[in-house]
Amino acid sequence: MNSLKLTNSLSRKKEVFKPNNIKKISLYACGPTVYESPHVGNARTLVVFDVLFRVLKVLYNSNVTYVRNITDVDDKIIEASQNNKEDINEITNRVIKIFHENCKSLNCLKPTIEPKATEHIKEMIEMTSSLIKKGFAYENKNHVFFAVSKFKDYGKLSNKNLDELKAGSRIEISDLKKNPMDFVLWKPSNEKDPGWDSPWGRGRPGWHLECSAMSEKYLGKNLDIHGGGLDLIFPHHENEIAQSCCNNNTKNFANYWVHNGFVTINKEKMSKSLGNIISITDATKKYSGQVVRLALLSAHYSQPLDWNNKLLENQRATIEKWYQLYEENNEEIPLKEIDMLLDDLNTPGFIAKIHELYANANKGDEKSKNFFNSACKLIGLFDLTKNEWEEFKKVDKDISEEFIEKKIKERLVAKQKGDYKLADKIRVELASKGVIIEDKKEKTTWKFK
Repeated sequence: MNSLKLTNSLSRKKEVFKPNNIKKISLYACGPTVYESPHVGNARTLVVFDVLFRVLKVLYNSNVTYVRNITDVDDKIIEASQNNKEDINEITNRVIKIFHENCKSLNCLKPTIEPKATEHIKEMIEMTSSLIKKGFAYENKNHVFFAVSKFKDYGKLSNKNLDELKAGSRIEISDLKKNPMDFVLWKPSNEKDPGWDSPWGRGRPGWHLECSAMSEKYLGKNLDIHGGGLDLIFPHHENEIAQSCCNNNTKNFANYWVHNGFVTINKEKMSKSLGNIISITDATKKYSGQVVRLALLSAHYSQPLDWNNKLLENQRATIEKWYQLYEENNEEIPLKEIDMLLDDLNTPGFIAKIHELYANANKGDEKSKNFFNSACKLIGLFDLTKNEWEEFKKVDKDISEEFIEKKIKERLVAKQKGDYKLADKIRVELASKGVIIEDKKEKTTWKFK
C-alpha cells in the first residue's frame, strides 16, 4: 500500500502514518463555535480536513470515522446573545444552519459523526468527576480546575515549558486557581445562562473539556489523528492532551496532530477592528464554492495563505478553463497518480499534476482526460455540472441583500394593492439577477440560484 505521510505537530517532523487499526481509522477535527457566521479562516480548516478525510477513504476503503464537533455552549455565545439581544438557541440554530450551508457550498463531505457539546454534558460531568477522584483536578467555589502541575508532559505539543507558556499567553486570571496556568473544567452558571445540574452546582463545561469528552466517546482513548487550526495548539489542544491522558492513563491522546496555517487578508491579520473579516457565505456567493475551495488548496495546508483578489481571480480562471474538459463519468484515479497528496497533503503539487493532465487531455489523450476529471473530483471540485457552472456565472454577484429585501417589500406592497403585474415584474427582475423568491404563507424567502 502507498503510505501517507503527515507533518506531526507533536514531533515537529514528517512521519509515515501508521494507524492503530487499519479497519478503524479515527480522525477528529475541532469544529465551529457557533456564535457568528464562519469566515474564510474557518473555511480553510474545513477544506483541509475534508481533503484528508477523502484521502484516508481512498487508502483505507472507507473504514474511516471522521468526527467534527459543534461547540454550542461557550462564553462567546453567551456574549453574542447579550450583545445581539437574541436568544441563545436562536443564535446557535441560525449559525449552525449557515455553517451547514457553507459546508455544502464548499463541497465538504459530511463527517461520520457531528456531535454537539450540549448533547454530551453527561460525559463531561463524568470526566470531571473522574479527574477530581484521580487527583488531577480540584473544586473551589463551584468551579473545577485542572491542576496543570500534575501533568509532567504539559507543554509538549506547543514545545514550551510552563514558565514560557505563562509569559507568552493570555491566561484567564482567577483567585480561585492554585496555579495561574490551571484551566477550568466546570464553571457555575447564573439563572439566565445555559446550565446543567452537577455535583458542583448548576453550571456548564469548559471549552477544552468538551472536545476531550466527545472525541473519547466516538473514537476511544487513543485517536489516530487530531487536527484544527494553528491557533488551537495552545491552550486548547495542549489542555485536551493533559486532561485526556490523565483521565485515561494513556501516554498519547492522539498519535498525529495536524494543524493548518492562518489565512491573512491582503497580508493583514483578519480582525473585527480592521473590518476585514470575509464570511464563507459572501466569498462563495461572489466566486462560487469551487473557486474558494481551489484558492484554499493553492498553498500547502501548513503554510500561511494570503486571501486577495488576484488569488481568487486566478483560481476562477483556472476553474473556467478546466470546465472545458468536464465529464460526468470517469475512472478512479490510480494511487500512483496521487503521490503528491500522500506526501503530507501536498495540494499545490497535486494541482500542478491536474494542470499537466489537462494539457495532455487537450492533446487528445483520453486516459488523461478521465484521470483529470477524477483528480478534480478527488479534491472536491466539479461538484456542479457544466450547465450548473454556466448558470452560476450568469448570477449578478454584486447584488446586495438590502436591494433584494427592498424589492421583496415593493413586491409585497404591489400584491396588497392588487397590482399583480408589477409584483410579477419584480419577481422576474430578481430572477434575472440570479435570485429565486418563494412565497410561504405570509412570508417571502429568497435564495441565489
